[in-house]
Amino acid sequence: MPYLYLLATFLFVFGIKKLTSVKTCRQGNRISEIAMLLAIVATLLIFSNLNIGLILAGVVVGGAIGALIAKKTPTTQMPEMVAALNGFGGLSSALVAIAFLLIDETLKDPAKTLWDTGAVNAISTPATIVIGMVTLTGSFVAYFKLSGKKLVHPLAGSNRHLAHAALGLAAVALGYWQIVSGSHAQMSVATALLALLAAGLGALLVLPIGGADMPVVVSLLNSYSGVAGAAAGFVINSPLLVVVGALVGTSGLILTQIMCKAMNRSLGNVLLGGMGEETVAKDAKDYKSIKSAQPEEVAMLLDGATSVVFVPGYGLAVAQAQHVVRELADLLQKRGAMVRYAIHPVAGRMPGHMNVLLAESDVPYEQLWEMERINGDFKNTDVVIVVGANDVVNPTARENSGPIAGMPILDVDQARTVVVIKRSLAPGYAGIKNPLFEAENTLMVFLDAKEALEGIVKEVKELK
Repeated sequence: MPYLYLLATFLFVFGIKKLTSVKTCRQGNRISEIAMLLAIVATLLIFSNLNIGLILAGVVVGGAIGALIAKKTPTTQMPEMVAALNGFGGLSSALVAIAFLLIDETLKDPAKTLWDTGAVNAISTPATIVIGMVTLTGSFVAYFKLSGKKLVHPLAGSNRHLAHAALGLAAVALGYWQIVSGSHAQMSVATALLALLAAGLGALLVLPIGGADMPVVVSLLNSYSGVAGAAAGFVINSPLLVVVGALVGTSGLILTQIMCKAMNRSLGNVLLGGMGEETVAKDAKDYKSIKSAQPEEVAMLLDGATSVVFVPGYGLAVAQAQHVVRELADLLQKRGAMVRYAIHPVAGRMPGHMNVLLAESDVPYEQLWEMERINGDFKNTDVVIVVGANDVVNPTARENSGPIAGMPILDVDQARTVVVIKRSLAPGYAGIKNPLFEAENTLMVFLDAKEALEGIVKEVKELK
């Protein structure tokens, strides 16, 4: 049966590799699903003393709940679902560690401590509980922030950082107490306090981080869930769980680093001082030279365009307009225009959000251009259509100071004409004014993204 574990491990590695490409990500998901099924089957075969009926009932019930959630969750709520799944992953790992404390034969002897189960178990058990509970509550704070809930940290500035440090030190002290406790009752108290303290720390760590940084936070919490899983693997002596947890943890860290690079910020800067901490600059809606347009005017602009770039943002997801934008792109291609989609790494509310959204409407993979690849070509572009994006196209990022100073952006303002589809002049997550909106070459279409795009499609069809 260990060979099944090896096969499952290989399939997990291969599946994660497939997830690195939009073209193969569906295959990667399927391969990883098969790997998980193999891991469950191997575990059932190796541990014959398990209650197979109870385990199968859990698989059926859990699978049914997962399938229902997947079917019912719209694309707009995908970031929230990812955050929630990260949290449940952390909780599962913490519960594995707590279950070990309850059933381990060594600990049933009143004279034995957690250290007597072995140094690996003694260190990994409190670590799993801490990381798992931090992931749980941190993920659900991210969930509510992504849902638009206004959550505020009770402390500010240096007081906040001191409180976090104090909680971290208290967690270390409780972990040590858990390891050396001379009675099961004391260890139980230490475990309960450790779990509660870690849960509070997880929530407090994410509370001050602004909405603009949520994509980074989601990828980091994904990494935490993997690290918690790997630690749980050490607790129960499961090499497969260690390998898979390590894969998730390291890939999440790599993705987090990529996201930070895309924002030109350090991870410490994200965690210690969130961008757009629920504040809005006084001049964020103070515009003086806005030129608005209607769908028919945009259609006339597109009539003679030979190069068109769409820049999708969260507004596209909210309006569920991905199919309409694909329809417009097809129309423009038939009229001889070259159509591409400019993808900023942190557009939307989770890593890869725009890629997933456009893949849903079967946008050809070769039309998805990353920021580094397309930025040099905006100056040769006739029309850029920004659909619900804000901070990722804000020229303020080129200034020396400000909430998004230094963040790489899509240089859409260099195009001949920029059309921004946005319901209002409300600021993005960073809470600042966007000079692009009043640029000489910008036209604003103040409509819901789907309504605006449907209007443009209708007008383009009527062009001769």
